[in-house]
Amino acid sequence: MNPEIRALYNKYVHRYIDRREFLKKLSVLAGGTLAVNSLLPLIERSDAAAAIVSADDARLFTDSVTYPGATGGVRAYLARPKGSAKLPGVIVIHENKGLNTHIEDVSRRIALEGFLAIAPDALSPLGGTPEDPDEGRTLIGKLDKQSTLNNYVAALKYLKTHSMSTGKVGVVGFCWGGAMANQLAVNVPDLSAAVPYYGRQPASEDVSKIKAALLLHYGGLDERINKGIPPFEEALKKEAVDYVLYIYPGAKHAFNNDTNPERYNKEAAQLAWTRTIAFLKEKLRE
Repeated sequence: MNPEIRALYNKYVHRYIDRREFLKKLSVLAGGTLAVNSLLPLIERSDAAAAIVSADDARLFTDSVTYPGATGGVRAYLARPKGSAKLPGVIVIHENKGLNTHIEDVSRRIALEGFLAIAPDALSPLGGTPEDPDEGRTLIGKLDKQSTLNNYVAALKYLKTHSMSTGKVGVVGFCWGGAMANQLAVNVPDLSAAVPYYGRQPASEDVSKIKAALLLHYGGLDERINKGIPPFEEALKKEAVDYVLYIYPGAKHAFNNDTNPERYNKEAAQLAWTRTIAFLKEKLRE
């Protein structure tokens, strides 16, 4: 499918444009109204098929929310099981392309396991995740690091005080989000659990600040990130941090992303996911 059309559809489902504007722009890209009428069902079916948990799953309540952050309002995707039970919270931190439908799907998967999941859009201060994933990567590099971290700290506060929350909060992050999950563990003493997937490790001197339990996932072929494992693990042991570390042989960086055929490793992803959910249930429901 034309990547411009896919990017436009992602912007629409993220609610950055309304349906009228989406159809207008799609008509230009597709070459007219007749083309739109035939193309739109294909786009929607393709997007739905890519999701493990559909956006309209009847078991879930989902919503776009805005919470107060260090830079102003931060847009986020919220998902939880339907019902009135209070739930542990999980922050889901996206990769370096911004908040996309894949991360929303991951949030729904977590919600179905009995959690109140929120996926903030780190690019909110710059207008939100753009249509073009490459532009998203560029914008990620322009974010102020401290303000971005503070926006995620604010997400934790939002979840802890949410009317549906038990007050216990964990975080799961992927790639860029894995590094951010590590930083949350360093900077937030009342974070209960952190699950960084192939995330850049924090400085060894900061490990003493970690109070959260850690579950660390790494791809065996991810040489760049894996160079940081030995000093990180040495510091974790020295500071007696509660952690478990897994390296998945034959798996590349971003092996969990099932929308990326080049990197996705089904066996590693499913095993890591099973471990992640078991870990979150253990640490957030104690």
